[in-house]
Amino acid sequence: MEAQALRAQAAADLERAVAFLTAEGHVAPGGLIVLGCSTSEVCGGRIGKQSDPEMGAALAEAFHRACAAHGVSGCVQCCEHLNRALVIERTQAELRGLEEVSAVPYPKAGGSCASAYYRMLHDPILVESVQADAGLDVGDTLVGMHIRRVAVPLRASFDSVGHAHLVMAYARPRLIGGARARYTLEP
Repeated sequence: MEAQALRAQAAADLERAVAFLTAEGHVAPGGLIVLGCSTSEVCGGRIGKQSDPEMGAALAEAFHRACAAHGVSGCVQCCEHLNRALVIERTQAELRGLEEVSAVPYPKAGGSCASAYYRMLHDPILVESVQADAGLDVGDTLVGMHIRRVAVPLRASFDSVGHAHLVMAYARPRLIGGARARYTLEP
């Protein structure tokens, strides 16, 4: 597949995944979704080996657009070279009481998608961690650490963005109690 066509397809795949995740994962307006994305994997390569800034820009724009369309906020996880810090809009970080860390992502140190997302936000910062309401893991980037407890895997009829494996999860409240506990209000 031609590079431009692959970028368009991957962007459409990601927008579809955000729509599915917000609906099926019951992500409420104002919720936070984390995206981890390997452009190397999306393009058919091996994670961390073929970072693609153009693909990163296409996916960052698609993610931002899809989050806005569904009334949720997004953050993008950097790669392990920045300890999987996250790019987030400063106002969202402040709203959630998150502490800023000092770094600026670049394609080879942070990842192409995180780097592009950083450059497109109005007032971007990096934070060390979040407790998101849901997450999208494109290319096995390990975003689970940034989803609040209890993360529930979400299966769809599609399982890829471009050539990359897609895993989705949403958070549900913890179930507490013993054998007599009930989880719904009954008359």
